[in-house]
Amino acid sequence: MRYVLLLRGINVGGKNKVSMNDLKMNIGELGYQNVVTYINSGNVIFDTDDNIETVKIKIVEMLKNVFFPIQYVIITREEYLEEVSNLPKWWNETLARKDVLFYSDEVDYEKLKTRIKEMPLHDEIVYFGRKAVFWGKYTEKEYLRTSYHKLLMKEKFYPMLTIRNERTFKKLAEILG
Repeated sequence: MRYVLLLRGINVGGKNKVSMNDLKMNIGELGYQNVVTYINSGNVIFDTDDNIETVKIKIVEMLKNVFFPIQYVIITREEYLEEVSNLPKWWNETLARKDVLFYSDEVDYEKLKTRIKEMPLHDEIVYFGRKAVFWGKYTEKEYLRTSYHKLLMKEKFYPMLTIRNERTFKKLAEILG
């Protein structure tokens, strides 16, 4: 089985530093194969016969013991590519920003969906996938007025999200094939 591991909040502004080479090596030492990292923001793809629960346990322990406790999202290759296959039409339009908000298993999806639907969208559009929320911002000059910028970070579920921009989302899909 091929998995995608997305770490949250590492290597941002010189804080929570994690070397991708060290991360790759330590994931390999768990017995996982074909470990690939992409850029410096904690995107890792690997293969293993372990089920997802075993993978989560091993990853959490490794992160805690080798680095520090890090919030993460892990999904299968199939789940990731399903998100790619089900993108809304607007995702292919030209927007100022497009982000993918992956949420961990700790998030109550229905509550997250309800809270975001309650937000007044300003020059933005949202699509709810099975494993992520896709958020588009139409113009850069209005970004500071968007709910994405003003309200999202205040939500209780925000620390359990890890966000990837359109370019990273697309590149990971290419790597996954």
